[in-house]
Amino acid sequence: MAFPTIRSRQRVPPKRRILVTGAASGLGLALVRAFSARGDRVLATDVVGDRPATLPALVDYLALDVRSDADWCGALDHVEATMGGLDLLVNNAGVAAAGRIDVASMQEWQWIVDINLLGVVRGCRTFTPLFKDQGSGQVVNTASLAGLVHAPGMAAYNTVKAGVVALSETLVHELSPHGITVSVICPSFFRTNLTDSFQGSDAEVEQAGAAMVNRSRRTADQVAATVIRGIDARRDVILTDPEGQVIWRVKRFARPLYRAGMKRAGVEFARAHETKPRATASHW
Repeated sequence: MAFPTIRSRQRVPPKRRILVTGAASGLGLALVRAFSARGDRVLATDVVGDRPATLPALVDYLALDVRSDADWCGALDHVEATMGGLDLLVNNAGVAAAGRIDVASMQEWQWIVDINLLGVVRGCRTFTPLFKDQGSGQVVNTASLAGLVHAPGMAAYNTVKAGVVALSETLVHELSPHGITVSVICPSFFRTNLTDSFQGSDAEVEQAGAAMVNRSRRTADQVAATVIRGIDARRDVILTDPEGQVIWRVKRFARPLYRAGMKRAGVEFARAHETKPRATASHW
């Protein structure tokens, strides 16, 4: 007697209305492509004025500088007028920075804070009232593993990404009574053009950081696939690679081991960089 074949049914998430910032390249573009491929309605945004040729044909585009309150208001108006609401906001836009505390200028600090931290704050502030009116919504903020574990030579980047993690955790508790969920993405190194945004005073440290990115075997598409699974599961913190998960667990549950490792990293960093001539820190 033949038994009928039982096929497992995978739950397909409903089609969603999604806005992604920093969508012209890197993780933002990979997320846009993945969302669009499964039928979500996506509004891709980036700082460039013309529609990037890399975007899928069915994806809408809107120029948005995350530093501009006026651009954020325009994005909200566009969403309400053309999409009738929003289900998922992905605050992904960001730039890279690396540099020693006595070499990176205050201008560099202001630049990265305004984009990587306050850009996320502006997005959350803009769309939270809409989500509250709807009684639903999801916010996903792109931070970094650097927001959880803090290697030497990256003070500005570590600081703003830690700020995004803190903001996201705060909003998890603040917005949940309104039916709004919040997640933060904390990827480790993966191949992307993010290092093209390097423009700081500490070229030596930036070159070392770019080399680590370029050596990674992980692609933006692979990271995006993991991120989307985390979004669908509504995880508070989305770690995208095994190395990141190990380091984060060591910091949480084996603090002395973590501190010893970071101390060694600091000594190695000093040997590699501090013995060489360096630029004088510039000021306002």
